[in-house]
Amino acid sequence: MALAIGGIGLETGFCQVKPLISDVFTADPSAHVFNGKIYIYPSHDIEANVPQDDEGGHFNMRDYHVYSMDAIGGKVTDHGVALDLKDIPWAGRQLWAPDAAFKNGTYYLYFPVKDKEDVFRIGVATSQSPAGPFKAEPKPIPGSYSIDPAVFTDTDGQGYMYFGGIWGGQLQRWHSGKYDKSLSTDLGKGHEREPALSAKVAKMSGDMLSFAEAPRDVQILDEHGKPLLGGDHDRRFFEGAWLHKYNGKYYFSYSTGDTHLLCYAESNSPYGPFTYKGVIMKPVEGWTTHHSIIEFKGKWYIFYHDTEISGKTHLRNVKVRELVRSADGKIQTITP
Repeated sequence: MALAIGGIGLETGFCQVKPLISDVFTADPSAHVFNGKIYIYPSHDIEANVPQDDEGGHFNMRDYHVYSMDAIGGKVTDHGVALDLKDIPWAGRQLWAPDAAFKNGTYYLYFPVKDKEDVFRIGVATSQSPAGPFKAEPKPIPGSYSIDPAVFTDTDGQGYMYFGGIWGGQLQRWHSGKYDKSLSTDLGKGHEREPALSAKVAKMSGDMLSFAEAPRDVQILDEHGKPLLGGDHDRRFFEGAWLHKYNGKYYFSYSTGDTHLLCYAESNSPYGPFTYKGVIMKPVEGWTTHHSIIEFKGKWYIFYHDTEISGKTHLRNVKVRELVRSADGKIQTITP
């Protein structure tokens, strides 16, 4: 069915950008171009009547819809439920931000969800259509943990998954290599001057269903080549990783979480290390921020969310606007 038409502002200062979808709440939009169309894989926010907490218990989502657009500013089509919590054999609760990929005729939907022991793992489901429906594999990806999978396919066809999120995303609980439930947010006092917790990256197997290697750290360095520190909340990684490639360079972008910024860093390798470059987007209305970046018909766009419709941090709406760069590739900061 046809949904709301989203407006888009082409400048980087303030402008009015309308929600793309208005009949349900959507967030964490993972956008991809498949078969000449834009497909969006967002979270589906619901009012679950769960009290708000630092672990995100109030984000108690239960299914995914897939949306498509033929053009920026055109109508958005809802393809219905692509995957439901009840159809994932190993899942417990909280179907958080997904991503998608395509290889050898198959479409893959990657999703984080807590298992029956309340530990976040990352699962994968497959379909012959980018719109789904998707069928989940019977078990999570071996060796996976935490949240926010983002799968980047390089120009040579090799896939890489970037993942992780602290606080409710549980990344801090894996700091020692084993799950430690006692670590609820960051690593705690005394760690502010130590290197910040890192997102993870792993090369994908040929069939895109598993990791081809043990996940490694995505290191973000400052302008002096030193790792960003845990106390640097304006620049350190929190969640919402995304990777795109522009003019041969790899751009790793992410959310800073409790300071509500979208930032980015650059590298000559998909593994990094990445050097911090700046802020992509200043805080939106609402606590969370999560995005994706794509090229479509010669222009670059950023998909993101805010809470314009509901005014509630757990009931969000997806938006899109053009991403503008300087001649040297520097991304111009957006004021939403």
